[in-house]
Amino acid sequence: MTKTLRHEFVATREDSMLLIVDFQRAMLKVMDSWEKIAQRVGQLTRAANILGIPILLTEQYKKGLGETIPEVLEGIESPLLFQKEHFSACLEKDFLSTVRSFQRSKIILVGMETHVCVLQTGLDLLKSGFQIHLPVDAVASRTTENRQIAIDLFREGGAVISSVEIVIFQWAYRANTDDFRKILPIVK
Repeated sequence: MTKTLRHEFVATREDSMLLIVDFQRAMLKVMDSWEKIAQRVGQLTRAANILGIPILLTEQYKKGLGETIPEVLEGIESPLLFQKEHFSACLEKDFLSTVRSFQRSKIILVGMETHVCVLQTGLDLLKSGFQIHLPVDAVASRTTENRQIAIDLFREGGAVISSVEIVIFQWAYRANTDDFRKILPIVK
């Protein structure tokens, strides 16, 4: 693959990392359809593991909101958890240096709540020079209205609005490879 031929909005596996924001136990009771979103996040984590794409998770005020749910952690080979209290993880000491240590310019951003921690973290990452890809089928808010407003703000802020399957197929590049054969069951 010739990298120069790829559009800048393509989430190439060499330049991507997956950031999962605050998919925690206490939030589930107020989220509609969290199971479907957890399934989508799981598809991304399984594909990322197969392709060697780094995964970073955040947890907001763990004492109050609990841990990341097992449905999201399942299948992540070596989960790297970053604890935070600010809504924007970028305001936490060492978060940006942790993200930069992966040397990836494209961040696939998923989690909850879309209009709070996901949005504030994503906008600050954009301001810090990263390209954000937001798979809208892998983010949740308590209300559809707030979720949609956040997606609109992401679009206005310069994020790439995407979906889980778009990202996975961009990571895969092509069919008829061993990697593609491993990934195909994830999206079927």
